[in-house]
Amino acid sequence: MKLSIAIADTHALPSAFVVYRGFQECVPKAAQLGYEGIELALKRADEIHINQLQQLLEDHQMEVSCISTGQVYADGGLMFTHESYQKREEVKAIFREMIDLAEDFGKIVNIGRVRGAIGHRSKAHVEALFVEVARELCDYAMPKDVTLILEPVNRYEIDFIHTVEEGGELLKKIDRANMMLMPDVFHMNIEDKKIGPELARNVHCIKYIHLADSNRLAPGLGHINFQDIFYYLLQAGYDGWVSAEILPKPDPDMAAKQTADFLLPMIKDYNEKRAKMRTA
Repeated sequence: MKLSIAIADTHALPSAFVVYRGFQECVPKAAQLGYEGIELALKRADEIHINQLQQLLEDHQMEVSCISTGQVYADGGLMFTHESYQKREEVKAIFREMIDLAEDFGKIVNIGRVRGAIGHRSKAHVEALFVEVARELCDYAMPKDVTLILEPVNRYEIDFIHTVEEGGELLKKIDRANMMLMPDVFHMNIEDKKIGPELARNVHCIKYIHLADSNRLAPGLGHINFQDIFYYLLQAGYDGWVSAEILPKPDPDMAAKQTADFLLPMIKDYNEKRAKMRTA
């Protein structure tokens, strides 16, 4: 298990849900705090200067854990399930560019609210639109060894796919090996019966996990039981990334430090126990 933190470009939308802004300034900060990776929060793939990013990662011994796409939705309302064929083609073009970038950086692209909402339409209709677009993008991503990850989001933010179980059922309909889930324990705290047991039960289709406390602040500042979560993930054998997607309060540096100070000792213990379990 490795720890990552979400970073956006300095020109990202004010609504971009990240801890840090500015790759040149914040990648070194994250590395110094002990993070092993960065989650690139992008509006478009061309926000990244590939050679600069590669050098920055090498200089600070960091990796890209994932490319997140919340700004694709926030910037212009683009979504997989838009009624307009033209708009669906537009979002597919943007995602193909994200997938191309992920081929060299991280191998993972997330799907959050960009999946779209049901609204006044039928759930079956919206689901069919999503499956069609997801399959096409998965087929494009497969030869590049890139995985798309669907994030269940709570009912107060969207009305389509709230729980890990619902996400797993949709994965079966998409029927592509490179479509998996990205649970976020903040959303799970609202929607799922229990966090740890649900993660363990669905670990076979989980590729990546977002960590935040119950109030969206840094882990340790709310009431989520992270020891319990790590216990269940350990029993299930999870070995992927966990990433901090939290509010940058009281300020980005303090939020990032609180997260690292709280989680890194737990991750170290987790990895030591995983190593013992493998050799037992």
